[in-house]
Amino acid sequence: MSSVISKATLGRLPTYLEFLKRQEVEYISSTQIARALEWGEVMVRKDMNAVCGQGKPKVGYLRENLMTSILDTLGVDKNISAIMVGAGKLGTALMEYKGFSEYGVDIKAAFDNNPEKWNERFANGKRIYPIELLKEYCKENDIRIGIIAVPQSQAQIVCDEMIDCDIKAIWNLSAVTLDIPEGILVKNENLALSLSFLKTCMMRNEERNDF
Repeated sequence: MSSVISKATLGRLPTYLEFLKRQEVEYISSTQIARALEWGEVMVRKDMNAVCGQGKPKVGYLRENLMTSILDTLGVDKNISAIMVGAGKLGTALMEYKGFSEYGVDIKAAFDNNPEKWNERFANGKRIYPIELLKEYCKENDIRIGIIAVPQSQAQIVCDEMIDCDIKAIWNLSAVTLDIPEGILVKNENLALSLSFLKTCMMRNEERNDF
């Protein structure tokens, strides 16, 4: 098993994990995983080797052990606290989503510049605070991850404030390329681009079926 796992491999691990949860077999091979996910067999084999080492010849991996190795690599047993800036419809949906806790991330609170939203609570009881309290809250609650769910015009401002709060990792949902200093991790999520990619794949599949 490799001690250094690439960011690309880490990014694929949640997909492997969700796939493995749905299987009802004792053993599974990298070839079976690759075919089911329609990914390259060589890539999947390298990912599995990096996380769990080599499987048994002609048998593959014990599914439960492979899932445990992926969970350990993702660090789900080490809880990290996060905050959300932007309490609109997208921010609200994410704040109330229960799945993040399965991967060791707790989005503890949201922040917004709209006074009408201050002190409101989401369905799970978590609160919305004024953006002015962000730095104090992050310091008191050891916040490590920031999530940007604001309009594009405000994204860089929010990003700078998060960095000033000593946040080291940012999940950017604003579809804007942020100016980030070295040492800050950023995952950009362009929802419109992802949907467009899905549409293109669907259209290509339909074209192939026409022949």
